Amino acid sequence: MGRLALGTMTWARGTDEYEARDQLAAFTDAGGTLIDTADVYGDGGSESMLGELIAEFGIRDEIVLATKAVSRSNPERRFDASRLHLLRALEASLRRLRTDTIDLWQLHAWDPRTPMDETLAAVDEAVSSGKVRYAGISNYSGWQTARAATWQRAVPGRAPLVTTQMEYSLLERGIEREIVPAAQSLGLGILPWSPLGRGVLTGKYRHATPADSRGSNVETAGWIQIYLDDRCRRIVDAVATAAEGLGASPTEVSIAWLRDRPGVVAPILGPRTTQQLVAALAAEELELPEEILIALDDVSAPPMGYPEAGWAQRR
Repeated sequence: MGRLALGTMTWARGTDEYEARDQLAAFTDAGGTLIDTADVYGDGGSESMLGELIAEFGIRDEIVLATKAVSRSNPERRFDASRLHLLRALEASLRRLRTDTIDLWQLHAWDPRTPMDETLAAVDEAVSSGKVRYAGISNYSGWQTARAATWQRAVPGRAPLVTTQMEYSLLERGIEREIVPAAQSLGLGILPWSPLGRGVLTGKYRHATPADSRGSNVETAGWIQIYLDDRCRRIVDAVATAAEGLGASPTEVSIAWLRDRPGVVAPILGPRTTQQLVAALAAEELELPEEILIALDDVSAPPMGYPEAGWAQRR
């Protein structure tokens, strides 16, 4: 199994079936096995496209298939972790993915409207039915992660949570304050999404905003803009300097740094094109020297303080 995962959020939206086929071929040829999608990606189109290609390639038994439920394309209720919604969503995902079992079924976000025990009971039912092998969470805060994972471990017969999928990169290290310690304590593997800081760590925004990028799109510019401040520019410059010294790309350096962070199972690559995917997969072979790891850690270190660090947490 490779140390990187393939994310399919752009499939059926910015990535058509021909490009998706090339991506899947490149990923599996490189030894990749973990493929991540969600029921809301492309309004179900990503799952459908992935299911068709898995069947075409005949690789269902060779991959780890991960998807998510909870999110809805409904502005009045974006997240629904009720039993009714989850189990209906699972059946729809199974149909679109053309499979009898999801290897990793993840709760896409915390739903404050639904009691946690109802949500996790639905997860238990999905696992006990054989339709799901393992369960995980995504975008949970520290206390939500600890509460849900502990609940599942405390009651005999419940399906344990095995992963947490969170945004994590050199530009966004906030999960190191609470999520990383919680995950390590509770035995959850970390699946980072947006390992390239929404594309900013590639260096393409260093001098200007490319016309064909999300940063130049009115609908997505705000998604990128938060990583174009002075702090992030210093981090991107440091990555570029390290890449130049190693004869590698900023993409490779950024992914290699994240891949080897404590608790990380596999960064989830989210390429729009096969060219982007191949460039990211090259990070598999890159091992960063200690002095570069230290320099990148220093320039990107997140603010830490009470209560997660400091005098109250001395060992």
